[in-house]
Amino acid sequence: MTVLVDTHAVLWANIKPQLLSRKAAAILSDRSTTVLVSAATAWEISTKVRLGKLPSASVFEQEFMELPERAGYILLPIEPEVALRSGRLIAKHGDPFDRMIAAQALALDVPVISNDAKLDEFGVRRIW
Repeated sequence: MTVLVDTHAVLWANIKPQLLSRKAAAILSDRSTTVLVSAATAWEISTKVRLGKLPSASVFEQEFMELPERAGYILLPIEPEVALRSGRLIAKHGDPFDRMIAAQALALDVPVISNDAKLDEFGVRRIW
């Protein structure tokens, strides 16, 4: 199984795993799961740390590039075609990070590990 992980789920998996649902934790800990982490997640975390909205993630943000090796995740770049798709998504939900993660999930036809029901507006398959 391949999944794309929403920003909060990446943070929780690495900082506060007890906040993950049992299903999300099981999928993320299964070695047969291919776990994708969007470049939008790096962008979101660094932005929120800079703005003081995520002070508990400052060390995680500084070590973000070591995340794939440490956790076995694959960093997913933002492709221009997917960026266009993100901007074209029809939904009231305007968060640019969520829009990008949704567009990537739709482009790759993979579910998103997230507790954010707002992602459902985009028609993604969401696991929590």
